[in-house]
Amino acid sequence: MDSLVCRKCSASVFGFCLNSSNVTCTGNDTVCYTGKATFPSITSFGGFSNQGCRVNDASCNKTTTSSLLGISYNTEITCCSTDRCNPVTLSGATTTKMTFSAAITGAVLASFLGSML
Repeated sequence: MDSLVCRKCSASVFGFCLNSSNVTCTGNDTVCYTGKATFPSITSFGGFSNQGCRVNDASCNKTTTSSLLGISYNTEITCCSTDRCNPVTLSGATTTKMTFSAAITGAVLASFLGSML
């Protein structure tokens, strides 16, 4: 079985990866992914993103809309299957295993700060 090498970024904010590295993916039907969570109500904020390995499934190459605590957010997951095909970019990336709590914390914080201004 061949291994796939993907870019890994556990947390990216404002388009900058805080800990970029490479990771070797193992397992059947594994792909590289880039995930990004954005908040339509906060247009000036680029969102949170992360990258790494994942099992190729129905959520690859899709955008979903969800809501938590009344705050709507979009999650976009892009998958690819060649070595390092998910480059770390300055404009950000996308999410699945993304630090979901970080996304929610950011949304709640932005909402709170917005209500104070």
